[in-house]
Amino acid sequence: MGIELDGKQYETDEDGYMVDIADWNENVANYFAKETDLEELTEKHWQIINFLRDYYNEYQIAPMVKILIKAIMKDEKIMGDKVGKKRDASKMLYELFPMGPGIQACKIAGLPKPTGCV
Repeated sequence: MGIELDGKQYETDEDGYMVDIADWNENVANYFAKETDLEELTEKHWQIINFLRDYYNEYQIAPMVKILIKAIMKDEKIMGDKVGKKRDASKMLYELFPMGPGIQACKIAGLPKPTGCV
């Protein structure tokens, strides 16, 4: 299985997630965003995507949603004047990725399909 973008093949699993995260790039992210009904990735989307990729590179697993929410709460660029408010961070995360931060954001970030509580 796979997708083709700009003449290059990208292998995906049966659920459409990247097989090799090293193949990921912005074009792939934009493709997956549109495929999951996000027309445009904003700066806030990219901050979450980059956090997910960095976390995965360090721990070889996608972070649980509660870890992602804690990271958002600490980032003024994402949260603005609502820094430190868990409910606002969670709401923002689900507004950015309405299909779920684990499923949708991980796919856009080129990570494997998450398992467990993400």
